[in-house]
Amino acid sequence: MKLQGKHIYLRAIEPGDLDFLYELENNPELWEISGTAAPYSRHVLKQYLDNAHRDIFEVKQLRLCICDLNHKLLGLIDIFDFDPKNSRAGVGLVVSDPASRNHGYGREALELVIDYAFYTLNMRQLYAHIGEQNAQSIHLFTKLGFEKAGLLEDWTRYGKDFRNVLLFQKLNR
Repeated sequence: MKLQGKHIYLRAIEPGDLDFLYELENNPELWEISGTAAPYSRHVLKQYLDNAHRDIFEVKQLRLCICDLNHKLLGLIDIFDFDPKNSRAGVGLVVSDPASRNHGYGREALELVIDYAFYTLNMRQLYAHIGEQNAQSIHLFTKLGFEKAGLLEDWTRYGKDFRNVLLFQKLNR
């Protein structure tokens, strides 16, 4: 299966992506959605990249780079909590550059990952945790067939407050 759409393609993360990953993982504006609580060092991220080639069945996750057709790195899409026994996994994505948002790149990346998960990995379902206030992500996931399956009250801390998270599922029917 080729992970390429009309405007983007997905590729494995590579050692040359260290600077991009460093900026992304250390952006406090994204920490709420990634669950990060502290900055990552270049050393730790380099170790991660050194092991990123490992098989999804071994490490239970897969991180792919979202690139435009001119090879510009736009963001990341992850399959995580990969559970082959129960045939499910989580999915999350970020288009890092605000100027690249709202151009359909996230939608196309999510479509490619759904196809990959359902038809290559033979997954029964994908799920996503989305902050209740994240209207753009809720719109994207519901547009692609994810259904709201639950509410996790006060699930994430944001400063001194707690925020609700919505659970979305897409079944491979």
